Parts: sequence; C-alpha cells; structure tokens
Amino acid sequence: MRASWTGILSVLVCGWAWGQGKEVSVLAVGNSFSANALRQFSELVRASGNRVVATNAMIGGCDFERHMRHADAFERDPADPEGRPYPGKLSLKDLLTARAWDFVTIQQASPKSFRPETYQPHVGRLIAMIRRYAPQAEIVIHQTWAYRDDHRWFLERAKYAEEPENPDVMYRKVRAAYDGLARETGFRLIPCGDAMELARQDPAWGRFVPDAAFDPATAVYPALPQERRALHAGYSWRRNEKTGQHTLGKDAFHANTAGEYLLGCVWLEFFFRQSAVGNGFVPKTMTAEDAAILQRVAHRTVTEGVRPAVAP
Repeated sequence: MRASWTGILSVLVCGWAWGQGKEVSVLAVGNSFSANALRQFSELVRASGNRVVATNAMIGGCDFERHMRHADAFERDPADPEGRPYPGKLSLKDLLTARAWDFVTIQQASPKSFRPETYQPHVGRLIAMIRRYAPQAEIVIHQTWAYRDDHRWFLERAKYAEEPENPDVMYRKVRAAYDGLARETGFRLIPCGDAMELARQDPAWGRFVPDAAFDPATAVYPALPQERRALHAGYSWRRNEKTGQHTLGKDAFHANTAGEYLLGCVWLEFFFRQSAVGNGFVPKTMTAEDAAILQRVAHRTVTEGVRPAVAP
C-alpha cells in the first residue's frame, strides 16, 4: 500500500533540496498556517545546502478536534470520504505511515489558539495517534501568531467583545496557551508566533504601518494601499469568474511573503540548527535588506532564545 502513495506524495512534498548537507523530513499536521510556514521553507533549506521533505496534512481552518474527527471516521470505515480529507484523498494514517518522518508538527487553529480549554482532549488523542503510527518521529509544537492590528476583532469591539482586544493581548494569550501545551507534553516549541512579535518589536522592522489615504469603501480595482512593515497578507482583489467583477478583501491573519519568509527562516533554524543569517534565498518581491532583518529576527528567536516583551 505505501508504495502506491508515492506519486500522490510527490505532489504534496514541499520541496527537495539536493546537496551534501543534512536531510530532514517533516510532516505538518495543521492548516493554512502550516502552509504559510512551509511556503518558503524548502527554498531556504536548498540555499543552506541541506535537503528536506516537508508535507502538509492540511485542511483550511482545521483545529485539533476536526483532525481527530476525520481520523475517527477513517478508523470506522477506511472507505468513507470523511476519513480521507487531505490532499490526494489521503487519511491522516496514510500520511503518518507514508515514510519514517523525523518530525511531526502539531498546532491549534488560530481562532482557538489562545483558548487552552479547546486543546484537550483532542490534542491528547492526536498525540497518541502520531505515537502509534509514527513512533520514530519527534512531535513538536508549531506556535501560531497574533493577527494584524486592523483585524476585525480589534476594530469592531462591540461585535467581538469576547475575542482579544488587540495584537498585544492576542500574542500574550497565544503564547501562554502554547507554553502550557509545551509544559504539559514536554515537546519543543517552534517559536513562530514569538518571531512574528519580535519582528514587530524590532526597531529595524517595526510595527505595521497602514496607508492612511486608502479608503477600502471607495477603492476601485486595481488600487491597493501602500502599507509598510506588514507581515500579514492584507488587502487583495478577487475576480468573480461569472461576472468578471472584482471584489476587495482583507486578510489580516495569514502571513504575506515577508511573514512567510520569516517563518521559513524560523523553521530552518529550528529543524537544521543552522543560522538563517546570510542565507542566499531572497524572494523576488523582497529586498535583500529586508530579508537580512528577518533572518536576524529568526536567529535571535530560535538560536539565541530571545522572547518578545509581553504586554500586561
């Protein structure tokens, strides 16, 4: 059975890097936030002289509970599509047993990431499943990050009174929840949320600066704001294939290219214990100067163990 998945897995592999360096294999059990972390990881690994196989067991917005709900469906009936929700119509068991993974990452969905009461019993069951089907792998925790300053939670407080009131509070709560999981399990933490916040506090990068002159209510395609120091996706236009009309939307939670670059540098330092500083890969849409800043932030976070100041 395992050999029959090879063609499918080749589509899911984040990237191979050929050279004489170290080889690492990583399975991320996550969602679009793990996709953010993996987007530029393989290019950074390739530039570092190492090799990586990284696969994402990804369902958009998937939390611990949903991963296990699909796994339970597969256990009841392997032919049930509910049990095979991952790309290529694979089950989580399929992915866990596809190869002898060195690492398996786990994470909570970002809207629940700051609510530790949502973790159990689902994460405990997920950990047990990973240990059953990938006993050789080290399980590590992928720490997610706070949303951007202009996320609707922070702007529409009357509507979202039960959510964190700003990025500072969200980061503090996300950090506390993941730290608690790390203490409970003894697993190492990939400090992605710390790195995103450390960049925000770093004078060389700094806080997100919106475009005060941009009005989304009156914007006409293809106009976009001239934002600075964003690590989140922000505004974009989507085209309706039926009508041809464009609609402006805002994504204040996923990482943009700069954010994904920072996350990839964090993963490089964490999994390969090699500095991202001086890495030769720079995305076309980034300057070498900005890449150097984010490389240093990742290095400070992972290798030097620097954690951002936490707002009261």
